[in-house]
Amino acid sequence: MKLSIRDRTLNFTDRVQVMGIVNLTPDSFSDGGQIGDTATLLSRVDRMVASGADIIDIGGESTRPYAPPVSLAEELDRVIPAIAAIRARHDIPISIDTTKTEVARQAMAAGADIINDISGLTHDPEMIAVALAHNAPVILMHMQGTPRNMQINPTYDDVVTDIVHALQERISWAEQQGLCRDRIIIDPGLGFGKTASHNLTILRELPRFAALGCPLLMGHSRKAFIGAILGLADPGQRDEATAVISALCAWNGAAILRVHDVARTVNAVKITMAIRRGAPAGNS
Repeated sequence: MKLSIRDRTLNFTDRVQVMGIVNLTPDSFSDGGQIGDTATLLSRVDRMVASGADIIDIGGESTRPYAPPVSLAEELDRVIPAIAAIRARHDIPISIDTTKTEVARQAMAAGADIINDISGLTHDPEMIAVALAHNAPVILMHMQGTPRNMQINPTYDDVVTDIVHALQERISWAEQQGLCRDRIIIDPGLGFGKTASHNLTILRELPRFAALGCPLLMGHSRKAFIGAILGLADPGQRDEATAVISALCAWNGAAILRVHDVARTVNAVKITMAIRRGAPAGNS
């Protein structure tokens, strides 16, 4: 599988892609409030690019459990200048993490390339029009509920089967609207309306998601279930465990790994791919 963005091709068959997370929010669960100005933003992105990031994901609204919504004006104020600043400095693909059509529209104009919609294009019915207008790849994520209520007793008949069916429905819907299948990326949504047990089951069953035929993105970085297993209340202490999970995801068919610590993940993937190939070919 391949995905053409700007002047490059992301080849998921030969190389697991690493997406660096940049949260421009004061209240994200892990790194909220850490980026207060353009210089800090660009310094962080510079480090991610130097460490081997393939994509930068920009978000201006926290999607942690129980997070309140952010107004359109506030989200635009957070992300649009940041995207423009990054685009002026780097040609790396940029993903806009939003459920709002107007944010996505202005983000595309500012230099973003990918729409990362945690609602799977269900929150705002006009989002698909922005994707089609820009021929933008779309990340369809599964979420049970909304950030404000998703962790209140999430329940499934069979968590993997239920999510696979839900993603199949969203893929079919997007294709019916005119979005080519080769522009669709899927994400089972670890931590979005899932218990720790659900998350672990999803990770064990990754080949079932990879079998859907779209690039599979995994967003496991620093998630609460890691803290619960290891007794680590501080999300910043969960990067080593995140790298372990990154390696497992790479081995089992993930195409994109969305993480806070790019350098650790790049190294984890290099080792994983060297083992798989039987030669130290690395991740480049």
